[in-house]
Amino acid sequence: MIGIGAGDPDHLTLQAAKAIARTDVFFVLDKGEVKQELVDLREQILRGHATDGQYKVVVGRDPERDRTSDAYVESVDDWRRRRADVCAEMIAAELGEGQVGAFLVWGDPSLYDSTLAILDDLLDRGELSFGIEVIPGISSVSSLAARHRVGLNQVGRPIQITTGRRLAQNWPEDVDDVVVMLDAQTAFTAHTDQDADIYWGAYLGTPDELLIAGPLAQVAGEITEARAAARERKGWIMDTYLLRRRRS
Repeated sequence: MIGIGAGDPDHLTLQAAKAIARTDVFFVLDKGEVKQELVDLREQILRGHATDGQYKVVVGRDPERDRTSDAYVESVDDWRRRRADVCAEMIAAELGEGQVGAFLVWGDPSLYDSTLAILDDLLDRGELSFGIEVIPGISSVSSLAARHRVGLNQVGRPIQITTGRRLAQNWPEDVDDVVVMLDAQTAFTAHTDQDADIYWGAYLGTPDELLIAGPLAQVAGEITEARAAARERKGWIMDTYLLRRRRS
């Protein structure tokens, strides 16, 4: 598993570049969404770092996920099992004995990505045998902080990384700094009564990067409008943000 960063080809680490160079087969789960820029970026990375003429790319169809179910955990587990089935078929059919296969993972493989859990599941099934090496990558969280030139934590205080789904329920207790990922519903708008700042970024590291920062109550509407316009224009959006509550 190779973390390839949040969207800038220069996010690729030397360790990741070396891992790509020794890979024989690259496995891709195609979501079928309008994200040609990400496909182009992945191809650019392979052209620059894979061993020319000695690798192949195998594409599998990513199963649809039920996003309407009230049983969230159960629906995610079902989706991961079906993804594992697809990965098992690709690995069994395309990866030869002694070869190296790789999944290119956006951001960092350890942060809100299911690929590692899927590969562990395949090993637990006992039908395939392989070793796993994880190459860390620059996450959207790190990229966000760097682009806004802020630290993720305040002195002596914790931070929490959570999802938009959880933030919509409540602001985490005893935490002033909250990094939010996977927010499809602009959950920050439910907390404009907080004395807080927001540092928001979308398409981080790409030519279409968007950055907005300021007092949450003042810029929440601006972010919502910018996000909706970008999604309409491109057909998809990847964004994350840091909420920082001011300490009295």
